Amino acid sequence: MWKHIEAKLKEFPARVKVARLMVELGLTIDFRGKVSCGSIEMNDVKIGRAAGVDRRVVRETVKLILSDAELARLFRNLRPAGSFLRDVAKDLGFSVIEIYADPTKSGVIAGVSALIAREGVNIRQAVADDPELIPEPKLVVITEKAVSGGTLQKILKVPGVTKITTF
Repeated sequence: MWKHIEAKLKEFPARVKVARLMVELGLTIDFRGKVSCGSIEMNDVKIGRAAGVDRRVVRETVKLILSDAELARLFRNLRPAGSFLRDVAKDLGFSVIEIYADPTKSGVIAGVSALIAREGVNIRQAVADDPELIPEPKLVVITEKAVSGGTLQKILKVPGVTKITTF
């Protein structure tokens, strides 16, 4: 998806920044050209500040997106993914495993979740970075309790996994 968006906006680097931020946050553009995060309407000044561009660039990006049927369809259907528990996991009594893997390898999520399930540990959340948006993508798995060192060693042997960190 991202390569398609970037190709349409490549002549406008500042607009690429705005579009990237919108995709990362799941910001939606409605038929009126209003940008929102879920049911909360966002203003151009704050979006511009977050993207490091002027508010007028935000407005022009929205106009360009809406003028292209394919982009308009994409951005009308984006949604925020919800709460990401990584930074509050310890406060909730959970454990975090960050898994770095080759993004072209399939089966990493399946292999990791099967190993954790075999140990009888519940997964509360799993979030995988999009390799087209994040230079070093990772899979973050939040578990109800820490998994054993043996399971962590087995996770390192899942095809494609290059390293893991826990906290």
